[in-house]
Amino acid sequence: MKRINKITGQILTCGALLLATGCKDFLVEPDKSNFTMENYFTKPEHAESIVNASYESLRPVTGGGFNGAPWMMLEFATGLANTELGQAQSSINIRNLVNNADNEYGNTWWVSSYRGIANTNMAIAKIPGIPMGEALQKKYLGEARFLRAYYYYNLVRIFGKIPLIIEPVGLNSAELYPNPATEEEIYTQIVEDLVTAEAAGLPIIDTNGRASLGAVKSLLSSVYLTMAGFPLQKGKEYYQKSADKANEVINSKAYSLFSSYDDLHSYATKNRGENIFMVQFAANILPSNWQTSIIPYNQGISAYSDETGAIFANKEFVESYEPGDKRVQEKQFYYRTYTLSDNRSKTVDLGGYYIYKHFDTPAHLTSTSSGLNWSLLRYAEVLLTYAEAANEATGPSALAYEAINQIRRRAQRPELSGLSQQAFREAIWRERWHELSYENKTWFDMARLRKAFNVTTKTFEDYVGHKFSYGPVLKQRELLFPIPTAEVRNNKNLVQNTGY
Repeated sequence: MKRINKITGQILTCGALLLATGCKDFLVEPDKSNFTMENYFTKPEHAESIVNASYESLRPVTGGGFNGAPWMMLEFATGLANTELGQAQSSINIRNLVNNADNEYGNTWWVSSYRGIANTNMAIAKIPGIPMGEALQKKYLGEARFLRAYYYYNLVRIFGKIPLIIEPVGLNSAELYPNPATEEEIYTQIVEDLVTAEAAGLPIIDTNGRASLGAVKSLLSSVYLTMAGFPLQKGKEYYQKSADKANEVINSKAYSLFSSYDDLHSYATKNRGENIFMVQFAANILPSNWQTSIIPYNQGISAYSDETGAIFANKEFVESYEPGDKRVQEKQFYYRTYTLSDNRSKTVDLGGYYIYKHFDTPAHLTSTSSGLNWSLLRYAEVLLTYAEAANEATGPSALAYEAINQIRRRAQRPELSGLSQQAFREAIWRERWHELSYENKTWFDMARLRKAFNVTTKTFEDYVGHKFSYGPVLKQRELLFPIPTAEVRNNKNLVQNTGY
């Protein structure tokens, strides 16, 4: 098919969308001089500008506030999250499985992802014509390819058949309204972009928060794992590809698990250690804004004036962890007690399990400006991807056991050994659910596996027909989210997903 680009104000992204991403390389002032498409892309600084703008679209889904936040869409869809925020109708509709195409969260995922794609398309088209060193040019193009793959990977898993746009198209183009591509076509492009990015000379780690070779390989291992499952069902060959790519990350020795769960939400560990790729923020410059969402509703524990209680963990899910699991001890992955903002010597029981892995202690105690990054890829996921993919490709192995047991040792759980392939498979799935909880991973796992976790029996059952602990039952339609109403209305070539 001919792949084109639908853009809203794309030319403006070269300057106006050059926003901060939490490290000095991303805090450069945009070029305020007048420019056109013909005279702008002439210097290396212009290449950096458009690539920097491409990172900006990672941020909108991580928000928070009294209307909830787009990242919560994927959490309420699991049936494992609760809310105290009655006015966040988008959250409530998803949680109760009565979602519709007017959901604000889905619209943010769609618009921000395609805006990021528009910028990466511009970068990939224009940077080759800018006079600059070959190594730097390849680096910028590699970052753009990685980001385009990342945005498409989210879109295809969330919405299914979507437009595949890999070239810039102006607002006056006769081909402004593209047809959707098949999921196979979209995944083919994702893999092509990531394989190209692998050869771009990116460093294995980038502590400034830019795309690295480690991030490229980690994302590719995840893509292959998904391609092996639903909807493409490419099977054993792609499980092996996933295992091989994850093993390259492991063998690089560039990453390791943190010894303390506190490091998962520490300023000192940004873009290093276990954190492979993160959305960048900086307190008082470009602060993150989900802190008010992960604290209980108006219980007076935070220096923030807003306490929304927008999302917290279902009690039944937290109690599904193995007895003695360190992750469910107080203030590890979750918290249910905290001191009062007007009397820090007094601790109160909050009455529920709130999410501590995203908690910024200094911001809540004093500053009310959070510079925490949001983790998109961390080493624990790579280890679990390797264990699952290797088990599916060849059955249990010493290396697969070691991958999952690294995570279990940190959680102070007994090591696994001697399991059948099926028993090991479900043990890995449980570990993914428990380790990667509330990180926008679990619903994606449910969709690719067509499985859901029964928190009562602690076993896995078919996705369609799975009953949430609080009543609603998953239907076939929930395997995808609805394409936003405005997109279907404006582009008559789009077909709404079944059931919406």
